[in-house]
Amino acid sequence: MKRKLTVGNVIFDTFNVIVLLFIALICLYPIYYCMVASLSDPTALAAAGGFMLWPKGIQFGAYKSVFANHEIFSGYLNTFFYVIAGTLLNLFLTLIGAYVLSRQKLTLKRFLNLFVTLTMFISGGMIPLYLVMKGLNLLDARVGIILVTAVNTYNLIMARTYFSTIPQSLEEAARVDGAGEIRILFEIMIPLAGPIIAVLGLYYAVSHWNSWFNEMIYLSDRGKYPIQLFLREILILNEVSAASQDFAADKMPLAESIKYATIVVATVPILFVYPFVQKHFVKGVMVGAVKG
Repeated sequence: MKRKLTVGNVIFDTFNVIVLLFIALICLYPIYYCMVASLSDPTALAAAGGFMLWPKGIQFGAYKSVFANHEIFSGYLNTFFYVIAGTLLNLFLTLIGAYVLSRQKLTLKRFLNLFVTLTMFISGGMIPLYLVMKGLNLLDARVGIILVTAVNTYNLIMARTYFSTIPQSLEEAARVDGAGEIRILFEIMIPLAGPIIAVLGLYYAVSHWNSWFNEMIYLSDRGKYPIQLFLREILILNEVSAASQDFAADKMPLAESIKYATIVVATVPILFVYPFVQKHFVKGVMVGAVKG
């Protein structure tokens, strides 16, 4: 049915467009500013300050300083491994757990759902978890970094809610044809769960990409460090150098440019993931939020 346009509707739509464009500008400009600042001449950047739309004399010295560290490339490889392998394991375990918790005839269903939900508010703490990791010989191991965040409770609840919205008639028809639980999950439920899989995949991938704290605690081999830890070291080194009395004044602007280049290097790659899941993102989030 085509909506009849009135003066009020036009005003309302125009107001919404203006507000949404303003919000989009607020969200996008900080990223754009970091890119512009990282490409600007350090001295011109220090002199300009404030709002910028274009680079002040394009230079790539900041990026050269960042990538001069040979460990950056090994960090990227490690990060891609953590993101890909970790996200696949996260999705596998989350979907299996969500399917089980969404079954109507599950024994002790309310208790199990309550038990899972409590893990969002209660945890053993950092030291007990470290001792568990040590006891399982998962310290300084890539697999330990993946397993320590194997399932996110919030994502598990979202997936469980999505599975509960799939008509039971499909499951009943499959059982009549002789399908078991595993076949129902992988041939019926998961193919119908494209939107929620896209949402969870994005959430898990972004989480692994931005992760550095667990790696700092559980890894001692620099050859297994992700990109975020190396970039963190670059930022801290520049801040310490800038704060020292013997730091040359002419190097201060370069340190500022390196900071922005570091942010771009750490942020921009993961932004390219969103366009591939955008068409499923809104639907998956809304379905998980409407039905509790």
